[in-house]
Amino acid sequence: SFSVFYVLLSLYIELMIKQINTKYGSFFEAALISEIEAVGTLKKVSAGTHLMHIGQYIKSMPLVLTGTLKIMREDQEGDSLLLYYLEQGETCAMTLSCCLGNQKSEIIAIAESDSELIMIPIEKMEAWTAQYKSWRNFVFRSYNHRIKDLLETVDSIAFLKMDERLIKYLEEKSRISEDGIIHKTHQEIAYELHTSRVVISRLLKTLERKGKIQIERNRVKILEF
Repeated sequence: SFSVFYVLLSLYIELMIKQINTKYGSFFEAALISEIEAVGTLKKVSAGTHLMHIGQYIKSMPLVLTGTLKIMREDQEGDSLLLYYLEQGETCAMTLSCCLGNQKSEIIAIAESDSELIMIPIEKMEAWTAQYKSWRNFVFRSYNHRIKDLLETVDSIAFLKMDERLIKYLEEKSRISEDGIIHKTHQEIAYELHTSRVVISRLLKTLERKGKIQIERNRVKILEF
């Protein structure tokens, strides 16, 4: 019945949040967890799903339970740049800013892998910030992490050569995939690094000759970094 489904769903959400609590060490208070269960909506998305577009008004904020999201910026010509990833227990600081300011989104959010999210209504953002210390800490921590990620992205663009940026990108992708295999075409890698496919293909071939990677059809296998 619907009531049984709702109970099971609430228990699952509570279990996942408690796992996040354990991972980060005393995260959300019990009362806040209960509120999240009451107003949050569980959303399952498959890899490649677009969750947010530039110019879209944001109605809810995602809290990642499982999986990974990638946050990207796009210019007027449609070229994109990878900004950072969101993993378990994280949310997007830019989404928080848009929620609190009732502004349109300035980023693109795409599921990098199959993911589960809790979508929290934006009207709860301000109330929880005032009411729960753990939520305030979560918001501040999210801003801090994202600022560091953005600074790393800026530093990478400004100070690293493209081959160094590619190695850093492959290392991060490998960490997220956990199996050392990156399921991306050369064009997709070029798209996320804001360069051309020809450049990426040449650099990947160089890394393969050095024994660092193995290039396979639509994927790259990390051998040594």
